[in-house]
Order: sequence, then C-alpha cells, then structure tokens
Amino acid sequence: MAGKIDAKLKELGIELQEPAAPVANYVGYVITGNLVFVSGQVTLDGGQLKYQGKVGADISLEDAQKAARLCAVNIVAQLKAACGGDLDRVKRIVRLGGFVNSTPDYTQQPEVVNGASDLMVEVFGEAGKHCRAAVSAGALPRNVAVEVDCIAEIAN
Repeated sequence: MAGKIDAKLKELGIELQEPAAPVANYVGYVITGNLVFVSGQVTLDGGQLKYQGKVGADISLEDAQKAARLCAVNIVAQLKAACGGDLDRVKRIVRLGGFVNSTPDYTQQPEVVNGASDLMVEVFGEAGKHCRAAVSAGALPRNVAVEVDCIAEIAN
C-alpha cells in the first residue's frame, strides 16, 4: 500500500523517476544522524536536461519557476531513495538552497526558487516549510537555469 506522501504525489500527478546518478566524485545524498543532505539537483527530466539558459535573457520567470519545481521533484526522488522507498519517513524539509543562472542585473531569484519551495509544501504539507537561500549564479552546470539542494530530517 502506498504511503501518504506517495498518495499525495499521485494526486498531484507527479511521477518520480529513478534518481540521477552522480556525474563526478560525489553521491546523490548523504545521511548523517537523522539528516539527509541532498546534492544539488538540476533540471533533468527523462534523462534530458530541460530549461537551459540564463534567466532574465533566455528563460522567463515562469519557466524558471517550472525549472525550480523540476529540481524539487528530483530532490524528492533522491529523498525517496534515501528513505528506502518510504517518503513518509521525511519529518521535515529543513533547508533548500536555490541557485539561479541569471543575468547580472536579475533580482527575482526568490520568485524563481518559489517553484521549489511551493512543491515541497504541496507534497509534505507543514513539514515541507523550510528555510532557504535563493542566489544568483554566473553559470550553472550544463547551462541549466536552476539548481536546488536540500537538507531534510527523517525518522530512523
């Protein structure tokens, strides 16, 4: 039987993919104590990178928010792997770090990263409310528009 969070994902029409394998000398997540640190997730969907380019030049605010949401979906996939498949073990999303590949004069990074923040609250409810950073980056890997990392608390 699916758990509460899996049921919520289904209700939202979100199908989690297999978490992306790291492309360098790091891992997708690390568990220490009851915290899971999820490596930065990019805009990978079905094995393809989406939303590539600079926000404020090539990518609109609306598409950048969709990019951040996709990053958050990929974080949830990593959390599911970290929890042995049981997302009901996630007690709290503690922190998100959002990086926006934007033009030097772009100032709507918080609105972009709302795409990720909103997804976490939609999926985890009150436990999805978190602290965060939303910062500009001069460039991101493979020219993706957004990258988001996460710290979550889980039940043992």
